[in-house]
Amino acid sequence: MSILKFIVISAFSVFLLACEQAGYKQFKHDPVAFESSDECHVCGMVITRFNGPKGQVFETRSNQMRKFCSTTELIFWYLQPENKNNVAEIYVHDMSKTSWNKPDDTHLILARDAFFVINSDMQGSMGKTLVSFLSTRDAAIFTKEHGGQVITFNALSLSLLAP
Repeated sequence: MSILKFIVISAFSVFLLACEQAGYKQFKHDPVAFESSDECHVCGMVITRFNGPKGQVFETRSNQMRKFCSTTELIFWYLQPENKNNVAEIYVHDMSKTSWNKPDDTHLILARDAFFVINSDMQGSMGKTLVSFLSTRDAAIFTKEHGGQVITFNALSLSLLAP
C-alpha cells in the first residue's frame, strides 16, 4: 500500500470516527426544566398547572424536544408506531424524590430505566396516571398505600394503558 493511500484511509477513518462521536453527542440530551409556559404536546394544556409526574421526549429525526403534562400521555404518544422509532431519550419524574403537587425537575430520570405503577388511586392531569420511580422498591412501597401494579418500561403497551 502506498503512503498516500495509507494517509487517505487514515484521514477518512478519523473523519468517520469524529462524525460518529459528533452524532452521538447530537442525540444525547439531558432533561430540561418545565417552564410555566410549556404546553403538552398531545393536549395543549399548560403542563405546570397540574399535579403528578410529567415527561419529555427528544426525537432523533428532528432533534426536537416534546413535553407532556402526564406520563400516561407521553407513553401513549411514544407507543404509536410512527413515534417509537424516532425517540432518542425519554425522561419522567422519579416520584420517590419529589412532591406530587409540584414535581421537581431535578428528579427527572430515563424512562427506560424506570418502574411504573399502573392503576393506582393517584390522579394526574388527565385522570389516573402512570407513576414513575427509579427503583422497584420505591414503586412497591407506593403500591402499598395507593394500590396498583408495578411494571417495567418494556412491559408498557397500548392495551395495558387502555381505560
